[in-house]
This record gives sequence, C-alpha cells and structure tokens, in this order.
Amino acid sequence: MNQSQNPNWFYDQFSKIFTDAASVAQGVRREAEQLFKSQAEKFVNDMDLVKREDFDAVREMAARAREENTALSARIAALEEELAKARSGSGAAAGPSETPPASAGETSPAAAKRRSASAPPSASAARRRKPSEGGPGPGEGLGG
Repeated sequence: MNQSQNPNWFYDQFSKIFTDAASVAQGVRREAEQLFKSQAEKFVNDMDLVKREDFDAVREMAARAREENTALSARIAALEEELAKARSGSGAAAGPSETPPASAGETSPAAAKRRSASAPPSASAARRRKPSEGGPGPGEGLGG
C-alpha cells in the first residue's frame, strides 16, 4: 500500500512529531527546573543567611541578658541608695542589714540587695578606701 493511499499515514506522522516534541519539552522543563533550583540555592548560600535554630538560640540569650541587666540595675540602685544613706546618716546605717541571704537562683531586686548586704567587703575595696574613711589603708597594718 502506498503512503498516499493510507489516509491515516498523515495523522500517524503528525502524532509522532507532537509526541517527540512533548518529550523534548519535558526534558527542557526538567533542565530549566534544575538550573533554577541550583541558581536559587547558590543565591541563598551567597546571602549568608542565619538558620532558624541559631536565630532562636541568640534571641533566647538576648532575653536572658536583658533579664540579668534588669536585675543588676536594681541591685546597683539598691547599693547606691544604701551608700547614700550611709554617707548622710550615722555610722549605724552603714552596717549590714539583718535580712537573710538570698538563694543562688533568686534574681529579684530584694534578693540582690540581700546578697550585697551579706557579702563581706573585698580586699580590693579596702585598698580603694580613702584614709579619711577610717581603717587601715594599703600597706598599713592593723597593729601598731
């Protein structure tokens, strides 16, 4: 049978061409997707973005630092108030208070005040003391 005698020959050839074109188009689409994906990954990697876990960890550290800063600010205010009272009042006001020591985990301003009141003076504080404040200064002995 001759090709011109078969009426379906034209449709068969036309169908083969479109099938081949569709598979070529799918291959081009896959290659384009892979290229786009690799370019997007390269772009994100070049941006030096932070991972969510790292961001959350740093945010938590910052929140803890803010809380500690607030507690320390309250402690400083209490110490400054205590110092002002000691300077303006009699010598009895400068002594340690009778409040119990705070537990290690407490961060309230009252706990900070209790910790500071119950702490013994450091050696560096004695060295910084002015001669007019009484007590031996640096290099001075207790006995004489």
